Amino acid sequence: QVQLVESGGDFVRTGGSLRLTCAASGSISNIDTVNWYRQPPGQQRELVAQITDGGMTYYSGSVNGRFTIARVTANNTVSLQMNSLKPEDTAVYYCNVVIDYIPIWGRGTQVTVSS
Repeated sequence: QVQLVESGGDFVRTGGSLRLTCAASGSISNIDTVNWYRQPPGQQRELVAQITDGGMTYYSGSVNGRFTIARVTANNTVSLQMNSLKPEDTAVYYCNVVIDYIPIWGRGTQVTVSS
């Protein structure tokens, strides 16, 4: 069973940058897509970015051009580089994969952006 652990969340000023990392306990080489979601305070969880095993990426409109997702299969990690952060990026960020139709989530990492 793959387990996911997110790290890198922090408090940052508007316009700053953070790099989140999702570390998988098992191999992600045979996992098709790895996703980053976020859940702002009082709101539903939303898809932020995803990357396939072939390197294809998707970004939500609110982060496109500011966030970059990358996958390093050799060490079973997926990163999310976040630049030009805005207060509306404040959320708990979660890593997610689906294996045999079963979603697997990490515990999340808190990102707080304030001026």
